[in-house]
Amino acid sequence: MEEEVKKKSSFREFVNSVIYIAVVVGFTFLFIHFVAQVTRVSGRSMEPTLHGTEQTENTFGAEHVDSLIVDKISYRFRDPERFDIIVFPFQHAEHTYFIKRIIGLPGETVLIDEEGDIYINGERLYESYGKEVILFPGIAQYGITLGDDEYFVMGDNRNNSMDSRDENVGNIHKDQIIGRAFLRFYPFSEFGLLHGE
Repeated sequence: MEEEVKKKSSFREFVNSVIYIAVVVGFTFLFIHFVAQVTRVSGRSMEPTLHGTEQTENTFGAEHVDSLIVDKISYRFRDPERFDIIVFPFQHAEHTYFIKRIIGLPGETVLIDEEGDIYINGERLYESYGKEVILFPGIAQYGITLGDDEYFVMGDNRNNSMDSRDENVGNIHKDQIIGRAFLRFYPFSEFGLLHGE
């Protein structure tokens, strides 16, 4: 009788453990899929704001690579804003994602002149994110008018970034945006929110 009670108790504990693990796995899946995800920056297109895996090693012998949390839920309740840093898939390569800053909003016309200045609807855009003067205006040299759900994005490292100026990237549709990079949690010395202007 005592042995039977122990078997029932062990089975109950096993079932409870399985249910607990299933709930944790399910919650984790839902959180990563719908709310937020961790991403590691690759490449140098967002310097000096973000640092990626092509950076040289720092004094401790380890790469200075930024790790971020991407907010995947806020754009369900509001539209992306100018200067938000967003993550989206590159349409010509599987499992490849870009991280860029929004410069142009739906319905606007974006033009980059020969001096490297950005104009939105004919007015010069004053911003401090660009690492240097733009040397390559790309397809924005004659002006690009964005559709109702399109965004024009650029990397902060303007002369080392494949972005909306390149016709292989082009304008980004809202439904392509995975989320907004909003928190850098590593390296710990640069922990903090990533702000637009």
